[in-house]
Amino acid sequence: MMKTTKRSDRIDLRIDPKAKETIQAAALLRHKTISEFILENAMGAANEILAERRHFHLDAKQWEAFQAALDAPPRPLPRLERLMQEPGMFDGPEQEA
Repeated sequence: MMKTTKRSDRIDLRIDPKAKETIQAAALLRHKTISEFILENAMGAANEILAERRHFHLDAKQWEAFQAALDAPPRPLPRLERLMQEPGMFDGPEQEA
């Protein structure tokens, strides 16, 4: 049995009649409503795009270079070190003991 979730959010979409006819014909061929067809295909595209950002493939040479970069000690960043020493906007006035 498939678990269903309550749909409470709505997306309004304005398209020209020809585009609607095309989507409606494709949805009909898949035995789906227009909403089901659009949601299924939009989720597929969204997951594919997000996966491109989460996963990447490297050959052996690229993997070794990636590992070396991760294992390398951090390079000094004097400007960042100075910035981190400055009081921030949420730091109160320094009190001397």
